[in-house]
Amino acid sequence: MFNKWWDLFIGVLFGMVSAGLILLVCKPKSGTAILLRPPPTPAPVVVNVDGAVYFPGVYSLPVYSRVENVVAAAGGFTENARPGSINLAALLEDGSHIYVPYQDPGANSNSNETAETYGMSSSGEMIPLININQASLEILVTLPGIGPATAEKIIAFREEHLFTKIEEIQKVAGIGPATFEDIKIYLTLGE
Repeated sequence: MFNKWWDLFIGVLFGMVSAGLILLVCKPKSGTAILLRPPPTPAPVVVNVDGAVYFPGVYSLPVYSRVENVVAAAGGFTENARPGSINLAALLEDGSHIYVPYQDPGANSNSNETAETYGMSSSGEMIPLININQASLEILVTLPGIGPATAEKIIAFREEHLFTKIEEIQKVAGIGPATFEDIKIYLTLGE
């Protein structure tokens, strides 16, 4: 009987030692914990807006904001603004300058003459914009790379199809992507 208890004791002892060794071998290695942080929040877009808005100044807006967002932040258009002369759907870039042009105070809203519209060049200077839906031949030939023949083609094209966006001027024979890149800062569709 003693032999039976002894065999049982040895079996239990062997089982406990085996279990301890298995736990010791399978134990995960200890180390420093990894701290997971949320992804960084993108920096806001900072833009300067002035011209025909109620509160000109510098505004910080969320990434992927559009020109219409900064105009709204600046209090909206004044009554003498020309909102059709800027692209409200354009994405804002950090550090950019948005200028909302004023209407010509001497222009009569019932006349057929177009009030002069100004835009901003990449160097920051004011440049007159040409309404490609209304400009005369004499005005169209002032565009870089546009001669009298191409100006006549623009007028003939717009008599059949009014331009709905300035990129459509590339449908006119003689105006390709390179010419468009040279003249696009001078173009507008008016209001």
